Amino acid sequence: MASWLSRTSSSHHVQLGATAVISSVVAVTAILGFQQLRRQIQIDDLKSSIPNAESHDEDKTQVKLNQYGVAPPRPAVSKEDERSAALAARAQQGDYDDDLILEQLARNRVFLTDGGLSKLRSSFIIVVGCGGVGSHATAALARSGVSKIRLIDFDQVTLSSLNRHALATLSDVGTPKVQCIRKRIEQIAPWVRFDCVNELFNESSAQRQLGLWNGQEPDYIIDAIDNIDSKVALLNYCYKHSKRVISSMGAGCKSDPTRVFIGDISASTEDPLSRTTRRRLRALGVKEGVPVVYSTEKPGPGKAQLLPLPDEEFAKGSVNELGVLPDFRVRILPVLGTMPAVFGYIIANHVILEVTGYPHEYSQGKGREKMYEGILASLQAHEERLVKHCGEDFQGLKIPVTKDDVGYLVEEVFKGRSIISGLPTRLSLVRWNTVPLKDIMDTQFEGQKSSRLKLMDLVCMTKEEAAPHEREVLKGGKRQEDVYGADVIKLAERRLQDVEMYEEYR
Repeated sequence: MASWLSRTSSSHHVQLGATAVISSVVAVTAILGFQQLRRQIQIDDLKSSIPNAESHDEDKTQVKLNQYGVAPPRPAVSKEDERSAALAARAQQGDYDDDLILEQLARNRVFLTDGGLSKLRSSFIIVVGCGGVGSHATAALARSGVSKIRLIDFDQVTLSSLNRHALATLSDVGTPKVQCIRKRIEQIAPWVRFDCVNELFNESSAQRQLGLWNGQEPDYIIDAIDNIDSKVALLNYCYKHSKRVISSMGAGCKSDPTRVFIGDISASTEDPLSRTTRRRLRALGVKEGVPVVYSTEKPGPGKAQLLPLPDEEFAKGSVNELGVLPDFRVRILPVLGTMPAVFGYIIANHVILEVTGYPHEYSQGKGREKMYEGILASLQAHEERLVKHCGEDFQGLKIPVTKDDVGYLVEEVFKGRSIISGLPTRLSLVRWNTVPLKDIMDTQFEGQKSSRLKLMDLVCMTKEEAAPHEREVLKGGKRQEDVYGADVIKLAERRLQDVEMYEEYR
């Protein structure tokens, strides 16, 4: 064995092979060592380039990542924007003449009085959803005097949103909507303070997003979200936590501004977004008590509608994967640019009136022709029964009341509610006072029977309330004082006086 080792070690070829192996090992080790050293140097350089989070160096700007781990874009800032931002920074720290603010708000000050404007200026409003509706509402509130506004929206300005956004310009495309609104409003009302939350609203973060700002509770919350899940979560949270909120229903596919109203969500109609929201809230125990802005406009031939998704899109795979985010719509909703503005300004107007305590009483939606026709038919039958009760022939009786008269009385005079219970459903119009036969029917013209009924003779009740009123008061001869309380009688008399007053302006 020893002799074999001796012969092998003395072999020239073996010596060359060993030398080659050792050289290769040394070379590989040197290369790996150099690469490791260079990698460590690069890591150290990268770490040294990252600012210290605790550093307050003005040249180092900290940017908070959003919930998707992405830093918001930093658009180029013009000199005008820089000057506006500097002015806003001083104004929000109190370095702005209050007389200038009052002068800018002079018309609102006269309208709302000093006390009302003071309430508005000290209010804190939250706007969730900063698209077409939310941007117009925010702009109106800021221009009117609201000084603290929290904006919540995860989305960015797109080119297609410029047809309906109140403040965005071409230079804002690709930037967060909340920052776009803040930047533009600061050029109009630099004293307004914004809390911009570039996040998607969801139930798990509701307490933080809708919570205090510097110890102040929000005075009002505006829901301008177009996603069902987020909208339902927001409204359910506000209802359960007794937070004042107003919600915008769908402005898409709508074109008639005269059919946009404020009412309870239980009464909203002709709107798929409202219907779905109402159904899902009802499942959570919320049936009413949420004010909404909605349109009673009905779809019809030739009107815009949400078209079905093309078959080729279904063929590509799961439709849900086509959305920007899970559960978000994947189809384009036709929107006339003016309608979100109408919704937004109605919402802002409501918030201003509520916060300042300005008197307001809205009429219910007027797109209820079938209801008016039913009330008119019921009134016709009511008059015929009274004539029959007096022993006269009621066949061919005509009443001097039209469907438009019914709508006027129900909506403008009685505000769409019964004078007895305040209920807004199953309404009817009936006489309030008992009258003799000679004052019920006019037969002076041969072949014509007409009722002497006047609009100021009628009051609004539900059908269930009208039946005993007709039986006990109009036919039974009882006095109103024997049937109703003093508050009902006073309200009826006041409404009847309103009819006479309103007749001058019809």
